[in-house]
Amino acid sequence: MIKGKKAGDALIALRFMPYRGAHFVEKILKSAMANAEQKKSANPEAMVISKGYVDQGPVMKRMEPRAMGRANVIRKRTAHITLVLSGE
Repeated sequence: MIKGKKAGDALIALRFMPYRGAHFVEKILKSAMANAEQKKSANPEAMVISKGYVDQGPVMKRMEPRAMGRANVIRKRTAHITLVLSGE
């Protein structure tokens, strides 16, 4: 939903999205903009989001005891979020 938008416009859009993951993407976008500003590579507000994807991360496995000596595996999944900004 934010691919191809300017970073400043994408921040505003992410702030008002009803999705739980929008908060995490907003934090990552702010971090990427701060990195660009610190490196003085480009104006962070004018940068465009060229790519954005989520990859599967490591899975933590926990055991839950069940009846008669059995066990269930609880998988706590994680993710890697990647945003690529490009200057105009």
